[in-house]
Amino acid sequence: MALRVCVAGATGWAGATLTRAIADADDLELVAAVSRRHAGRRVGDVLGIPRLTAPLSRSADEALAAACDVFVEYTHPDVAKANVVAAIRRGAHVVIGTSGLSDEDLGEIDALARQHRRGVLAVGNFSLAVVVLQKCAELAAKYLPQWEVIDYASAGKPDAPSGTARELAYRLSRVGRPELSVPIAETQGPPESRGATLNGVQVHSIRLPGYVISAEVLFGVLDQRVAFRYDAGSSPDAYVEGALLAIRRVGTIVGLRRGLDGVMEF
Repeated sequence: MALRVCVAGATGWAGATLTRAIADADDLELVAAVSRRHAGRRVGDVLGIPRLTAPLSRSADEALAAACDVFVEYTHPDVAKANVVAAIRRGAHVVIGTSGLSDEDLGEIDALARQHRRGVLAVGNFSLAVVVLQKCAELAAKYLPQWEVIDYASAGKPDAPSGTARELAYRLSRVGRPELSVPIAETQGPPESRGATLNGVQVHSIRLPGYVISAEVLFGVLDQRVAFRYDAGSSPDAYVEGALLAIRRVGTIVGLRRGLDGVMEF
């Protein structure tokens, strides 16, 4: 039996590409979708795929009237948490592609998911290349004492840091806290110039035209530097394989896991 999927943000930049991929998958069925802009229409009419007859709803609550196995959150930070909570309460597993949720938000979602025995996979970036970046950075942090994260994104991206950078900071903090030669409080000048402190890691967000999503982790030790960097192109195609993997495997877990590697084998 095919997994029934609801995609919130089904007509957006990344959501539309994922929705098309779901339509082409034999083991997945799109049963509902959310798009405030195109509410009231059918998904297929908007995306040019006549066989997709699922309706586009204005809200997650409305879309969840159709029973689904997996709810994909691909909208905006201001509504993401409410959408995820609604989906869990309706009995769906959840894949979160929206960035901007805080550690506190994810903690609350984890508690609710465990209460309802549902799986939630929070993935700031579905790229398999990002998984490699994360693993390399975690390994380096075991041996190199100082590091900082630089987060690059398009000029119009409202949330900062990006989900990719937030996840990097969180993962590195689990390895340890980087040493600071000069504590932030002792900065001579505006302390904001040293970036934001997330989980004990300094993160610097840059928002300029010409970027999509990039993340860089810089390590320094004994007159040496090591850098790991990820750069996204202009197409959302790179995220599809990871997103489909998340949809297919989120039902195998209970509670919230962070990162695509939460359902991958290493």
